[in-house]
Amino acid sequence: MAKVITFGEIMLRLAPNGYYRFFQNDQMQATFGGGEANVAVSLANYGLDSAYVTKLPKHAIGQAAVDSLRAFGVDTSNIVRGGDRVGIYFLEKGASQRGSVCIYDRAHSSIQEAQPEDFDWDSIFEGADWFHFTGITPALGANVVEICHQACKAAKAKGVKISCDLNYRGKLWTRAEAREAMTDLCQYVDVCISNEEDAKDVFGIEAEDTDIYGGKLNHAGYKSVAKQLADKFGFEKVAITLRTSISASDNDWAGMLYDGENYCFSKTYHLHIVDRVGGGDSFGGGLIYSLLSGKSTQEAIEFAVAASALKHSIEGDYNRVSVSKVEKLAGGDGSGRVQR
Repeated sequence: MAKVITFGEIMLRLAPNGYYRFFQNDQMQATFGGGEANVAVSLANYGLDSAYVTKLPKHAIGQAAVDSLRAFGVDTSNIVRGGDRVGIYFLEKGASQRGSVCIYDRAHSSIQEAQPEDFDWDSIFEGADWFHFTGITPALGANVVEICHQACKAAKAKGVKISCDLNYRGKLWTRAEAREAMTDLCQYVDVCISNEEDAKDVFGIEAEDTDIYGGKLNHAGYKSVAKQLADKFGFEKVAITLRTSISASDNDWAGMLYDGENYCFSKTYHLHIVDRVGGGDSFGGGLIYSLLSGKSTQEAIEFAVAASALKHSIEGDYNRVSVSKVEKLAGGDGSGRVQR
């Protein structure tokens, strides 16, 4: 069984019920989520040995975050305990022409104030096959950039494959800061995951003749983006998610995977969205599983996009689906008929 390590920040998610606006009533749902934690849950659901690394306080909320991962079979044994708080994000889900809103309250969280000496990466990567992180994690601060750097060096020294979802977040750092840090970290990365905007925001690489708001996606432009990224950093594979936002409730969703020779595009799904947060992470989880399972480039992108399509129908950050459910959709059964 392949072993995957993911590293990042898990946060407390507070969201009004359904499609209510903030404090339209006095109730909020409390769950947990975060880019790399979401990937870890997907991989555990697919039957892989999935381990998540972060730093959390020792109090009850920190323990609840750990327990949320353990419930899915994620290995939490390398989570460092310490610090004072769990980061929080508030989510107001959009509908129709009203977009979703995320408000972050994560300053001085345990992982943001973590230090490089908190993590014994040589021990953590013992027996590991794959390491995954996102651009959100180094954006937490210079100290976390260094932690990511040490993790990548240790993983590479042990022959561990590394994937990174660029995931640019303008609320956390500037484009110049992101470019400097990610240029260094991407020298270690084997599989790069991006979307319509991240390659432009981080590296100034963009698809020509594409309007993500007007619904116009140019396949030739994305081939160019993938090749430029691969040529710049020597990536073995570049995956790009292709989202056409018709409204907050309805999107078209597809993806492309470039393996250095072939540009493989998935089928396109029309999504009526229940919850899109974690959609990109579920794509990453599906891609990692596919590549570790020996799927072809075309099979891998079909599985990843199908996994993410299903996530958009599920409340919360975590994708609660099995391999068989994903393969059924990837194989063409998207009818949504009742299963008896």
